[in-house]
Amino acid sequence: MKAFTYERADTPAAAAQAVAARPGAKFIAGGTNLLDLMKLQIEEPVHLVDVNRLKLDRIEPTDTGGLRIGALVRNTDLAADARVRRDYGVLTRAIVAGASGQLRNKATTAGNLLQRTRCPYFYDTNQPCNKRKPGSGCAAIGGYSRQLGIIGTSDACIATYPGDMAVAMRLLDASVETVQPSGTTRSIPIADFHRLWGDTPHIETALQPGELITAVALPKPLGGTHIYHKVRDRASYAYALVSVAAVIQPDGTGRAAIGGIAPKPWRTPEADAAMPQGAKAVASRLLAGARPTADNAFKVPLVERTLAGVMAQAKSRSAA
Repeated sequence: MKAFTYERADTPAAAAQAVAARPGAKFIAGGTNLLDLMKLQIEEPVHLVDVNRLKLDRIEPTDTGGLRIGALVRNTDLAADARVRRDYGVLTRAIVAGASGQLRNKATTAGNLLQRTRCPYFYDTNQPCNKRKPGSGCAAIGGYSRQLGIIGTSDACIATYPGDMAVAMRLLDASVETVQPSGTTRSIPIADFHRLWGDTPHIETALQPGELITAVALPKPLGGTHIYHKVRDRASYAYALVSVAAVIQPDGTGRAAIGGIAPKPWRTPEADAAMPQGAKAVASRLLAGARPTADNAFKVPLVERTLAGVMAQAKSRSAA
């Protein structure tokens, strides 16, 4: 790990200003992803701004009937919150499916959204990677790509976004609230928060330099049956090959978001509209334009089969 300087911020605006003022500076809260990347010298911040004092660790009701989740709410606390478990069950299920209990105790809401890909070529500094070093190439293209993306990828990068929580938040139409170094605040729809890789895979989110996440807002509850199902190589502490977050109503209408296949949680209005038609129709719309590799082509039928299982489970619960 390379040397860096450190400070604690007392207000969100001060934190944003401190990071904006030092090129190469980073925010740190739980550090569950950043510190690992620093040890590998993939991330090399010259300055860390600790945001743990900012009192952004509350879950509060909104005027519109939803919930506002502070950026520093730990994953364990979010998953266990009685309101989340009752009204946003898919979010609790997604969080519990991720990482380990120890990591969930430290990981924050904002940090979870900002975690970086687990592509093995990104983690191997001996390999070219356009995310680590723009313009160096992508060793994953033509390499071993079983875990990597099948849709939304580009000729510069085929990595996937690795998280579980964001898949549920995409399903729920969450919005990400931020403060900029100027003190200006804004709200970014979760659908627009994570970027497709395009020609700039090193730019992963819609955040501007120094912009700090302060909260995630959930709209009023959707009702229906909430399911999160994660297909992975081992039963725990593994990233998704495919994951499905779904809310399905008693009449068969609903919505679904998919993880493990793209640079961002994957959901389309055409697929949501097709929910009453069954898993095959939903999958065909979700994966229109997919570009799997020989190693990960199995993910195409796996999406359909996982959706079918989720929809059958929802139907069974509704009938009970």
